[in-house]
Amino acid sequence: QVQLVESGGGLVQAGSSLRLSCTTSRRVIDVNGMAWYRQAPGQQRELVAGITSSGKISYANSVEGRFTISRENVENTVYLEMNNLNPEDTGVYYCNLQAWGGYDYWGQGTQVTVSS
Repeated sequence: QVQLVESGGGLVQAGSSLRLSCTTSRRVIDVNGMAWYRQAPGQQRELVAGITSSGKISYANSVEGRFTISRENVENTVYLEMNNLNPEDTGVYYCNLQAWGGYDYWGQGTQVTVSS
């Protein structure tokens, strides 16, 4: 079983930056892509940013231009650089990894709280 471990969350003021990291407990081959999701209180989990094994990147409209996703393929590590945070970015951020064969792994989540 593969575990994803996130780190980097915290409590910050609006306008601040945070960098989230996610790594796997063991190396996973045939990775299709990795992504960051978030879930605000009372809301459904939503995709924030994703990156495929070939490097194709996508962002939610709400974070475009402020967040940057990057990845180290060999280490199965993905980062999310978050700049100019606002209170609407508050939530639990989850790391996701999908691999060929239908494998779908999730981290335990890291809390990001942005105060106004």
